[in-house]
Amino acid sequence: MLRKNNKLTFKRILIILLLLVIIAFIPTPYYLYQPGPIEDLEPKVSVEGGHKDEQGSFNLTTVLSVKAFNPYILVYGLVAPHTDIVKEEDVKGDLTDAEYTKILNFMMKDSKQNALVAGFTEAGEEVDIEYHGIFVRTILPDSPAKKVLKVGDLITSIDGKDMNEAPEFISYIEENKKVGDHATLTIKRGDKELEETVDMIALDDLTDRVGIGIAPEEEFTATVSRKVKINSEDIGGPSAGLMFSLEIYNQLTSEDLTKGYKIAGTGTIDHNGNVGQIGGIKHKVTAANEEGADIFFTPKDLTSIDTNEKDVLAEVKENEYEIEIVPIATIAEAVDYLQGLDVKE
Repeated sequence: MLRKNNKLTFKRILIILLLLVIIAFIPTPYYLYQPGPIEDLEPKVSVEGGHKDEQGSFNLTTVLSVKAFNPYILVYGLVAPHTDIVKEEDVKGDLTDAEYTKILNFMMKDSKQNALVAGFTEAGEEVDIEYHGIFVRTILPDSPAKKVLKVGDLITSIDGKDMNEAPEFISYIEENKKVGDHATLTIKRGDKELEETVDMIALDDLTDRVGIGIAPEEEFTATVSRKVKINSEDIGGPSAGLMFSLEIYNQLTSEDLTKGYKIAGTGTIDHNGNVGQIGGIKHKVTAANEEGADIFFTPKDLTSIDTNEKDVLAEVKENEYEIEIVPIATIAEAVDYLQGLDVKE
């Protein structure tokens, strides 16, 4: 009788183990987001003839993204500190893996180009910009443009008018179009040049704004007066732009802006030096604090929908972080702040 019970117990154990193995192969549509490491930029950025004798450091901040390949990883995310669980559709939308990769690659390339222009311009160095057109970063799911455009397309003209910058593209539509009108776009898609017609839709019923339902970005090549190498192989997205531009500026000028401080931060940068909002900022300020940064630059909230500044200040207050938070709207504001600091003792 005892031997029979042992056999039943062994079978139950085998069944349980088999179930546990099966669960490990059940995919989930979630990602985990956690604070990633912060990275010193001096080894990653080299400006020809630049000053690389920083007493402190400029550091980019990262968010660790983990795909919840099975329920076990998801359960870990539920109990791990400083962890957000995000649906896959909220990460990629309706983009294919190829489209999502194309966007990430463009954003990093664009981020480095913008950082070059912003850093060199702020340092008073010569910069030349060659525009290539308007990059289609995303398309609204309900936009008629979804039928004729693809993520990664390059719009070179609208109604025969050449287009270089996103604000110029948006202004043309707002000043000349209304809902129901259409526009003719010249598009580069790989090696092909296409001409397509798109209809205008209402983007905001409260303000009567119209558009074609895309997120436009400039694609351009910046030529600067010195060779610059930026190692970004392990970095994705545009949020390192601000910190790249500060490191470039610091190497271009004789004064060491770091003054012995460990400086972290985040924010997009455009070629006019404007700092933009980013995602995952709570994780980034947490990482900066945990790794002993003295100062954290955050994008300043300039509109009613901006939240970076508010989110950072709330996170610091809630967790009692000992780090100086500096909201900025431009690279010039960051430079002015650092120039006004005393050297760290």
